[in-house]
Parts: sequence; structure tokens; C-alpha cells
Amino acid sequence: MQSIQQFLPLIIIFAIFYFILIRPQQQKQKKHKSMLDSLQKGDKVITIGGLYGIIREIKGDVLTLEIAKDVVINTSRSAIGVKREK
Repeated sequence: MQSIQQFLPLIIIFAIFYFILIRPQQQKQKKHKSMLDSLQKGDKVITIGGLYGIIREIKGDVLTLEIAKDVVINTSRSAIGVKREK
């Protein structure tokens, strides 16, 4: 009984960390992965580097973004930070 009382504060601290830090981060990662999987041609996106662009082509993990008129770059799917609303 006394050994359980010694570990109780440690268990409570772990539970607090789980619900405040770990679980929300996992949900955020799951939502971001879902967004990356749903990307389509014509979507407006912002890269993690801050470039605004429109997806012109998708080949596997490589996206072709048009960032200005006649300016096209290739980037990886994982470099997309946010999908903007159309």
C-alpha cells in the first residue's frame, strides 16, 4: 500500500503531461497528415517556408506549385504547412 502512495504523484504527473501535451500533439499530427493526404490539383497552399502557391501537379510525394505567374517550383508533400480555403 505504501509503495503505491510513493508512485501516485509520479502517475498523476504523467497523466497531466499526457492530457496537456502528448494527446493534443498526436491529434494535431493526425489532422495535418489527413490534410496532406487530401491535397489535390488546384488547391491553394502555404509551405512551411512561407511560400504561397497553387498546386499544379502531383506526382507521388512531389508537388509542383505555381508561386507566381509562370513561376513554378517542385516541393515535397511534407513541406506543405497549411491548405488555404479556395
